[in-house]
Amino acid sequence: MSVDYRLYLVTDRMILGTRDFFQSIEEALKGGVTLVQLREKEISSAQFYHLAVKMKELTHAYHVPFIINDRLDIALAVDADGLHIGQDDLPLPVARKLLGPDKILGYSVSTIEEARYGEQNGADYLGAGTVFWTGSKSDIGEPIGLEGLQQIHKAVSIPVVAIGGIGAANLPAVKSTGIDGVSLISAILGQADIETASRNLINLWNAS
Repeated sequence: MSVDYRLYLVTDRMILGTRDFFQSIEEALKGGVTLVQLREKEISSAQFYHLAVKMKELTHAYHVPFIINDRLDIALAVDADGLHIGQDDLPLPVARKLLGPDKILGYSVSTIEEARYGEQNGADYLGAGTVFWTGSKSDIGEPIGLEGLQQIHKAVSIPVVAIGGIGAANLPAVKSTGIDGVSLISAILGQADIETASRNLINLWNAS
């Protein structure tokens, strides 16, 4: 499955409040989301598995790749299209070996050194950030800013996706660094009309 990194949605059920989770993700897919990562920190493995099975069916109905955050076991169990890991997860070479050569493997980085390590040790793409301050993650360090993002992009030859604090207002400036896509949570799922928000963001990316 070919990968389009332009509008990369990371899920967060908490931000949806009482809205239906799968309906909300489908609205985002209808609006033009090009990649979906299922991110779940607070549920059991069984719950995560069943959620992932349904999510894979939904994303594949729209021909969009499906990525699991952190959990290699879940990614393998549901035969997801890929896995995204961070600095504190399984070592990247181990994850690549267990995942196999044909799955998408993403790696979170915030420095040029981490980016080069990722490229050399099996990552297919890098999630670079946090670019700006964000309320979606509480464990972030100092933002790298547009300059740090551009430096990471220039240091590697694999795709780079910007993460953290990105929305319609700053998306054109983020794209100007040359990166391949933006990873979003609240800019999509935090909006009243998710489908329209997604469509506006993908149109903004394409026009920038």
